[in-house]
Amino acid sequence: MQHFTAYLPDESATLLLGAALARAVVPGLVIYLHGDLGAGKTALTRALIQAAGHQGTVKSPTYTLSEPYRVQLDGQPANIIHYDLYRMSSPEEFLDAGFREDFDGKNICIVEWPEKGEPVLPPPDVRVSLEVHGVGRAVELQALSPQGLLCLDRLSFAPPP
Repeated sequence: MQHFTAYLPDESATLLLGAALARAVVPGLVIYLHGDLGAGKTALTRALIQAAGHQGTVKSPTYTLSEPYRVQLDGQPANIIHYDLYRMSSPEEFLDAGFREDFDGKNICIVEWPEKGEPVLPPPDVRVSLEVHGVGRAVELQALSPQGLLCLDRLSFAPPP
């Protein structure tokens, strides 16, 4: 599947999608999250990380720019690194922080506000767009690489009515 769209009627549906993504992601995946403030990017990421087995708080990396998490995927240890580039003033800041080294084909890198890191940010495998629609959210996932296709093929999610 190269493309997936759904309507998420409430936050619990966003959390269910995050849990479904946790079962679909594979090591090395790069995911870009697009959407306005309050669209649900952090909630989706938090649900994914918690469903992948992280015990404890999942913080928004708004001020630290990145937060790493050690999880289990398909019974294997994996790293998920959550980036929030909203407060980044230039793409050079991304390079100066050494973040590019995290995109090593092993870590799962989830990036909020990726446009702040262009053109130095590695390309995504999956692009997720969230848009507020009334009390819910419209979500679109696009596979942009063979690894992204594998992720969307593994995705099993049926939004609640």
